[in-house]
Amino acid sequence: MWRHGFAAQTGVGGLAILFLVMALLLFGTAGALHYWQGWVFLACYFAASIAISFYLMKCDPALMARRMRGGPFAEKEPAQKLVMSLSSLGFVALIVLPGLDHRLGWSQVPNAAAAAGNVLMLIGWLGIFFVFRENSFTSSTIEIAADQRVISTGPYAWIRHRMYAAALIMLLGIPIALGSWWGVLVVFAVLPALVWRLLDEERFLASNLPGYATYQGRVRYRLLPGIW
Repeated sequence: MWRHGFAAQTGVGGLAILFLVMALLLFGTAGALHYWQGWVFLACYFAASIAISFYLMKCDPALMARRMRGGPFAEKEPAQKLVMSLSSLGFVALIVLPGLDHRLGWSQVPNAAAAAGNVLMLIGWLGIFFVFRENSFTSSTIEIAADQRVISTGPYAWIRHRMYAAALIMLLGIPIALGSWWGVLVVFAVLPALVWRLLDEERFLASNLPGYATYQGRVRYRLLPGIW
């Protein structure tokens, strides 16, 4: 129990540090604090992050603890260390490139489109929340918990990797919310790393989680319903 409480406190502290780092990257590259898209983005992003964190603290501290063990150094396989390193660099680029775009005036994104980008990002966060509510085994690393079982209800009844799908929606919304069309290219650049991780995770689960191969046969699509 004490470990769950520590993880919850660390999670909130981690969000505060992440806010400061993202703000420094964003406004540092933008070269100005007068960047309303940046402030609105940070408010929306961290409002969703804090809301989900408090939900996990109250309703699923074990999942909160699992989510705290993430990043390149937490992975056991060299390939996944590389994938997570590329993903981390991609997330930094999603913040830095729009900041440079704002400073240099590369994109002309209408205010309504920036607002829609925030809505898109929040929809992605909502999708992640539904995944957390349905599946307490969504660890940040590729692993099998001692009591883990296949989850095939809720969003998992439609596609096998709902978490990745929701994350893609969120990531796509970020550069648009920040007023950068060029930033959208970063999402497409990191997509191969996400697909690589997804396929590697499927191989691991099919080999190590009883019933997952049967679930694969029942739910056909991995990421995009009707496509793949």
